Amino acid sequence: MGNDRQKVLLIDGNSIVYRAFFAMPPLTNSSGLHTNAVFGFTTMLLKVMEEEKPTHLLVAFDAGKVTFRHEGYGEYKGGRQKTPPELSEQFPLLKELLSSFSIAQFELGGYEADDIIGTLSRMAEEKDIETVVVSGDKDMLQLASEKVTVLLTRKGVSEVERYSPEAVGERYGLTPQQIIDLKGLMGDASDNIPGIPGVGEKTALKLLAEYGTVENVLAHMGEIKGKLGENVRAHEEDARMSKRLATIFREVPLERTLDELRWSGYDAAELAAALRKLEFKSLIERLDLSAAAVGAADADAAGAAAGQAAYETVWVAGAADWQALNEALPQAEALLVESHGDNPHQGEGIGLGIAAEGCIFVVPYAALASEEAKPLRDWLADEQAAKTGYDLHRAELVLARSGIALRGLAFDVQLAAYLLDPTEADPSLVGLLQRHGLPVIAADEAVFGKGAKFRVPEDEALAAHLAAKTDAIRRLAAPLAEELDKAGMRTLYYELEQPLSVILAGMEKQGISVRAEALEELGKEFQVGIERTMAEIYRLAGCEFNIGSTRQLGEVLFDKLGLPVIKKTKTGYSTDAEVLEKLEPYHEIVRLILHYRTLTKLQSTYIEGLLKEIRPEDGKIHTYYRQTIAATGRLSSQYPNLQNIPIRLEEGRQIRKAFVPSEEGWLILAADYSQIELRVLAHISGDEGLKEAFRNEMDVHTKTAMDVFGVTADQVDSNMRRQAKAVNFGIVYGISDYGLSQNLNITRKEAAAFIDQYFGAFPGVRRYMDDIVAQAKQDGYVTTLLERRRYLPDIRASNFNLRSFAERTAMNTPIQGTAADIIKLAMVRMDETLKSRGLRSRMLLQVHDELVFEVPPEELEMMKELVPKVMAEAFPLDVPLKADVNFGVNWYEAK
Repeated sequence: MGNDRQKVLLIDGNSIVYRAFFAMPPLTNSSGLHTNAVFGFTTMLLKVMEEEKPTHLLVAFDAGKVTFRHEGYGEYKGGRQKTPPELSEQFPLLKELLSSFSIAQFELGGYEADDIIGTLSRMAEEKDIETVVVSGDKDMLQLASEKVTVLLTRKGVSEVERYSPEAVGERYGLTPQQIIDLKGLMGDASDNIPGIPGVGEKTALKLLAEYGTVENVLAHMGEIKGKLGENVRAHEEDARMSKRLATIFREVPLERTLDELRWSGYDAAELAAALRKLEFKSLIERLDLSAAAVGAADADAAGAAAGQAAYETVWVAGAADWQALNEALPQAEALLVESHGDNPHQGEGIGLGIAAEGCIFVVPYAALASEEAKPLRDWLADEQAAKTGYDLHRAELVLARSGIALRGLAFDVQLAAYLLDPTEADPSLVGLLQRHGLPVIAADEAVFGKGAKFRVPEDEALAAHLAAKTDAIRRLAAPLAEELDKAGMRTLYYELEQPLSVILAGMEKQGISVRAEALEELGKEFQVGIERTMAEIYRLAGCEFNIGSTRQLGEVLFDKLGLPVIKKTKTGYSTDAEVLEKLEPYHEIVRLILHYRTLTKLQSTYIEGLLKEIRPEDGKIHTYYRQTIAATGRLSSQYPNLQNIPIRLEEGRQIRKAFVPSEEGWLILAADYSQIELRVLAHISGDEGLKEAFRNEMDVHTKTAMDVFGVTADQVDSNMRRQAKAVNFGIVYGISDYGLSQNLNITRKEAAAFIDQYFGAFPGVRRYMDDIVAQAKQDGYVTTLLERRRYLPDIRASNFNLRSFAERTAMNTPIQGTAADIIKLAMVRMDETLKSRGLRSRMLLQVHDELVFEVPPEELEMMKELVPKVMAEAFPLDVPLKADVNFGVNWYEAK
């Protein structure tokens, strides 16, 4: 190794990932894959790399459950709970991401990560190289030396404490080597190291202050008085063994040299792709990787490919260009509507691309309003003129802002690609071209820039880019249509998703009226509630303070009121929601603080947030439904998200009072599917017990409680029903014993027993889950009842964690996906029914399993019968589908 500045960074992978998992709130990507531990680990990694600037880097992992330590003590780490599958499934993701960072990672059978780190830190020390070790495990402090600094994570993984030998001395009054003696005496419950019974940290430190080492304590054990002396004498061997177990082995036979750990950065495109797959948008921004997917070299290649393209680009400007375009329109093969801005209701049009007869005509957006463009506008509005495009739903909304209609939507490349693989990491035109092995084009970021740097380029560059995108649509359309046919999704596409796209755009353009004064009035009520709650909090606290300040709140709760400390952070006490929920039984102030937080969230997110979204020109909110986001097929709502209004709380439900009909005297009618996912489960699994509950119109949660607890209906109490409900929905969402234990605040053992009892009571469900996993392993994918497909590439993975996640996804996708399909189908049928009967009633919103309409009074009775009937008959199941219908002068009353 050269004489340049060197610093080795060694990270204890297992320790950090565990801490990250339990410290970070749950986080999943759109495929349903848990990612919170990977995210926490990566943010810690970036922070440490920025601060330490290492030249050499390694993440070490434990290779398996059995190590050389088990040879002498079979119970080593024996008390550990099984790793939750929500964490297990993240190890392969982390390792894949580390590869994208070009960071070395290593594990070795029979040894633990800390032995590998101990050995490498010794090798670095011998070469006089500075080393930094990062772990959440205090055992690592034994490695601290003049050349080795140990960083111990705190506050989950977001903060670290630096330990040099001096810092170890200040904190414990010990040398780093004596950390092993500390563990030898006090043991370590997390590793099942026994130590000496009755010896905690305080007693161990006292013994070491006097005798220095475990061996010396044992040599003088006759001098130690009382119960402590008895314990030391009775457990002499345990103490020696515990010290051996806690000692990091620093002579691991490694085939790695330090030189192999040299880190020289990452490939931006590879890392960008990996972070995009995990949906870590904030990290993509933080590392400035937004434009990395297509770098300069790709952009040059794309430009070359475009230059050789088999089409002529026509920038439509003069009379001859317009005439040529108008004559070519009947033969149009592809349409591009380019716009800027995430929200299409506010998007700014940039230009149009139309591919026809070997030419691609590019029309600047401003020219659409001109007299010459009338034939083009007529063609866009012509229902009979079939349009093939990319994200035609968005195109329809953008054009509508300029008063231009878009009809005759025949084939949408984006929508087709989504059906073919809803978990595709890059569904952009660039990504789709790459996936189909077609010549790639420049990414939008490379041409327009991103964020504040967004600029529309000069006409020539703009024309070239829009033409390349329009040609990409043309090239992709045929292979995608063919793939849909092969996959058996032709009906799903043409009879459900494509018609729904048009229906959604109609609902979005219609919007829903929202009374700003009602929201403002409710905001005042919330403000009164906030002030009243604050006054009560101040009274109970005996002083005024800033409730929003974690530090001040911590001082009041823990120093002043003496509540038990649940969790500490580097800056003081933690007062997050989890902590407050645990503290609620101790003092009534805690319930008030939680209520205060709820009210302030409602005030800022929903009162102020929704007021900003009301359009002044029509007094309405126009949401934007995305069809291509959720892997299960569910719709997503954005700008604003109307599916997120918290209706479990009465205060949240009150917000719906502001949503009213747009016509005088009309009413809001809402119809909600009753337990649709559980009804789908009953149908798919064929379980007789579940089917019986729905056929006899029993309360399914009561029925589950009866069967699981072995009681009669009148013996089911509210707690039993609550637990049964959690299991019912947990089964639908592929919950594990860990997930259920968190939901119900019970042990994992109790949760596992509960799940076993459930399967005993509903054997058809167990059989369905086994069969669907076997089928997924055979086919590589699962389908909904309407043939929506979801691929599970990891279903045959040799890695247990990846395979387990894929198995859970196989179980729940057909249930959730079919429920999503059925409500979409109900929307298509409802739209057809409203039109065929010439009704004036309008469908306004879809929120989860609920459809919301505005209805003139003379159609109310008909709609009260019609809507639940159409919803119930949307798709035939072995159990009845049921929709509950309500109406009122606003959305609140319609629930």
